[in-house]
Amino acid sequence: MTDKTKKESRTIKKVVTALVLLALTFAILAFLQRLFMPKYQKGVIEGSFTEEYYREKVPHDVIILGDCDAYESYSPVKMYQEYGISSYIRGSGEQYVCQSYYLLRDVLRTETPKVVVLSVHNLQNDVPRNEAYNRMTLDGMRWSKDKVDAINVSMTEGETFASYVFPILRYHDRWNKLTRTDFEHVFSKDITSHNGYYMRCDIKPMEPFPPMPLQLNYRFGENAMYYLDQIRILCEENGIELLLVRAPIEYKWYKQWDENVEKYAAQYGLTYINFNDYADEIGLDMNVDTYDAGVHLNIYGAEKLSVFFGQYLVDHYDLTDYRTVPYVAAEYEKDIKFYNDMRDDQLYEIATYGELKSYGLNAVEN
Repeated sequence: MTDKTKKESRTIKKVVTALVLLALTFAILAFLQRLFMPKYQKGVIEGSFTEEYYREKVPHDVIILGDCDAYESYSPVKMYQEYGISSYIRGSGEQYVCQSYYLLRDVLRTETPKVVVLSVHNLQNDVPRNEAYNRMTLDGMRWSKDKVDAINVSMTEGETFASYVFPILRYHDRWNKLTRTDFEHVFSKDITSHNGYYMRCDIKPMEPFPPMPLQLNYRFGENAMYYLDQIRILCEENGIELLLVRAPIEYKWYKQWDENVEKYAAQYGLTYINFNDYADEIGLDMNVDTYDAGVHLNIYGAEKLSVFFGQYLVDHYDLTDYRTVPYVAAEYEKDIKFYNDMRDDQLYEIATYGELKSYGLNAVEN
């Protein structure tokens, strides 16, 4: 071997070694990033909801958007069982209207629903105000221009775009808070919702709410209304019916806000349903249909509302009965089993411990 050949060989070895070390460094950083990111498998499971949508294998005629008023009030499994409706709740904690818009755009990348149902509850918050809620909504989105735009309109003071691209910049300090759950779910996570529905089987009767403070004005903010307009326009452009709803919860809602939504719906020919107006027809009993003293519905209230709402949907829209579509029905049979199994597990836990330890409001976020 000539000196020139030996030199070239040494150079190649150095390059290969450098590339291997670089690849190994990136692999370690990628592993640590996945390890340090919250898993949302126990306690505050809402952080898993955004990404779970991408594991769906069936089309959805109905997409529901919004915050806890959306994902704790409607049971897609129950609506399928009763009416054959295929629906999904793309909800998340304190989901801001701007985020609902970009999640809808994200949906439209793969499917076009016949009806989009928007919970109006978070019109009350004009702009994103909490990084933790931003993370629970945005970290789970797949990368696209819509995710980039959603991040840019959502970031609060102190947040950086780079920390969304490389979440390890945000979560590196979780090293001393890691649990067994973090290690078990580095590369895969369990499904925690039921087509986006957050199941709770415990019961805590409704208690009187404190008086709502008076407001200087009851107009919704310009930013929230701008993105409500964008959702409406996007639905019009794609031939989608937009339905505005409010869950049958009295907590933190002014009648003046209700009037504002009614005026908006009338102006653009939309339908707005405040389910508080139909509580008797729904059959709600807030002594047994809420798990947190009336702030949210439990499974019993959600199923009652879903039967009522499902009937409205099939009466007013041309929806497919997917119980007659074999491959969809097969997937929903799996969903029904998972739904029933989780219900039974929760009921067992309640009977054994007197509470849901795994889903408690103060449970540790993983």
